[in-house]
Amino acid sequence: MVFRQEPKVSGGAHFGSRLVFARDGNLFITTGDRQNRPFVQDLSKLQGKLIRVRPDGSIPPGNPFVNRAGARPEIWSYGHRNIQGAALHPETGQIWTVEHGARGGDELNTPKAGRNYGWPVITYGRDYSGASIGEGRSKEGMEQPVHYWDPSIAPSGLTFYTGDRFPNWKGNAFVGALGFRLLARLELDGERVRVEERLLEDMDQRIRAVVQGPDGLIYLLTDDDDGRILRIEPIP
Repeated sequence: MVFRQEPKVSGGAHFGSRLVFARDGNLFITTGDRQNRPFVQDLSKLQGKLIRVRPDGSIPPGNPFVNRAGARPEIWSYGHRNIQGAALHPETGQIWTVEHGARGGDELNTPKAGRNYGWPVITYGRDYSGASIGEGRSKEGMEQPVHYWDPSIAPSGLTFYTGDRFPNWKGNAFVGALGFRLLARLELDGERVRVEERLLEDMDQRIRAVVQGPDGLIYLLTDDDDGRILRIEPIP
């Protein structure tokens, strides 16, 4: 199966993209807006969307826009700016995502079928010039993030910890950060962030990906010309 974001656009930013297989075998694909903001709210285009397809590229019948004229049936949710991390919650199987805002307004979301997550109509961020974006922070019919970062940390990579090597962290979400060069640990209460702790700030590394290994340890991929794989172990 080959997936292609359509329509084809030029430019070198806001690509997404993460691949996550759901428990039912369907594949989630995250996309960025490719700096074409008007495309994001347009259901005939795939920019700024969370996509769900079968492994062979066909469309699951339960996708929310299958029977809507003018809408792409691959779309699961829309209104996303640039999703840089995605993972399934280990208990619920719900997909969670993290995406870059502009200047402020990075988001943690739990994208539901057919929901509109607002970009660029609503956001907690501002443009890089300092100008406002859209219509404010909320609007009827558009979803609020589970959590947002202002100023932006540039989140990239997301995983849920389920191992036994760090028992106090079991069930926590971990998010890498490119801009603030850290690892964010999020204690959750359902779909609410109760506590955020910022780790590894003294290492000054852009963290691109976060995964839990089969050994129950946490592995990080740094984003640099000589990028490294880092392993986090418990203190003896």
